[in-house]
Order: sequence, then C-alpha cells, then structure tokens
Amino acid sequence: MAASNDYSVLKKLGLKDPPIGVKYSFFRPKEIPAMPDDWALSLCEMLRRAQTDHHSFYFSKENNETCTGKIWLGMEDMTPFAESGQIGERLGVFQEARSNQHLYQYVPRMDRGIVNYVSFAPVDQMPYDPDVLVISATPNQAEMVLRAASYSSGMVYSSTSTPVMGCAWFLIQPYKTGEINYVLPALIHGPHGRELYPEDTILVSIPYQWIPTVLQNLEEMELHLPSHSSKKAYYDEFEGILSDLAEEAKNP
Repeated sequence: MAASNDYSVLKKLGLKDPPIGVKYSFFRPKEIPAMPDDWALSLCEMLRRAQTDHHSFYFSKENNETCTGKIWLGMEDMTPFAESGQIGERLGVFQEARSNQHLYQYVPRMDRGIVNYVSFAPVDQMPYDPDVLVISATPNQAEMVLRAASYSSGMVYSSTSTPVMGCAWFLIQPYKTGEINYVLPALIHGPHGRELYPEDTILVSIPYQWIPTVLQNLEEMELHLPSHSSKKAYYDEFEGILSDLAEEAKNP
C-alpha cells in the first residue's frame, strides 16, 4: 500500500537525519530489500543505520540481532538467566537482579508470532504509511513536533522509558498504546553505550493514529514562535497579551 500522507512538511523542521518510518508485518515486505545477511546489529542500531545510510531495508526474524530486540518483537522468548535480571546487575545499571527483573513486567512487547518482519525506511523513501514514525531531533525541533500534536488536541506530553531496553519504548510502545512517546537516548544504556546519537538528541515516536494530526498541524501552526527568540521577546509578548485581555475583559 502506497503512502497516503504528505510528509514533505517535515523538511521545515531542519532535521539533520531523516525521520524513519517503521512498519511491522506478518508477511514478507515486497517494496523494499532485505537487510544484508552479514549485518550484526541491535534493533536500535537498525533504526540508526537507516538514518545514517539513508537506506531502506527490512529485518527478519531469520536475521541476526545482537541485543534483545527479537524478544520485544515477539520473535523469541527471553532466556531464564536474562529474565531473572542477572544482566542488568552485572552491567551496574541495577543494584540487584531483582530490580532489573521487576521492570520486565512493564516493558512493552509484541504478542508472540505476529511480527515476522520490521521495515525501516527514510521518510522520503517510504512505500507505505508507517506504523510508527520516529523523528530524531534537537530539543527545539522536538518542541515543535510535540506542540504540533497538542496544537489541536490539547494532548499532554508524556515520556516513558526504562534504563535498559530502550528500543521497546521508542519502537513498540507507541504502536501498542496508540500514544506518542519521546525518549532521550543518552538516558538509556544501549543507545548511550553504542554512541548512536549526540547527547542532546530526543527521539519522538508517533504512532499511525497521530501522524495525520501532527503533519497537518506542522503545516498550519507557526513553527518558530516569536516569543522563543529571546527572553525579552517572551516577556514583551506575554505582558502585551495580558494587557489586551485585561482591557477587553472590562466589558465582556
């Protein structure tokens, strides 16, 4: 199915790296090539590779994945020693294995066996409307994306993650919940250790239900607000608005 949304408005954000459209499928994708067999990447590295190489590909459960991505995709089960929390304790991320084991009940994962393939495509190459659109942004750029979601809906910003298994939160959680999520890779062990992104990067993950709203509002709203240009501009505008409203309110 061809993409039906117009994603060209994303160019206005001035992003360094292309947004990536992620698609989950039971059947083998026909529109894009398979990931090379000799690649050995974690799930979060696949997303980054699609950005840095500006290259589309799909990952199969038959491919090698170097972290826990297949577990969260429902492609395989976690080994007992990992599920007991031993890895996180040895990494020094958790005080004891019990702390690591405790959070596994919250980490989002796909139901077993429904995802056989995951496609990654830069936004200008997508032959589909994605299940999740992932945007890597500076704080200023992320503010515009999140504001676009709230602009017409009043949506409350929410960020949910854990110190480990970050891929589950920015790739799977938005799809499972239908809610936009944003995370800082620098706060998550894997992306941080793999040095995937600059320290100030924010990943904004938009599920398919929200993509049309975000795109439409990015087109409509003022991206660079005048009051964000300086502290003086902020106070001048705010005080002017309060003065105007106070005068108008005298005769409502």
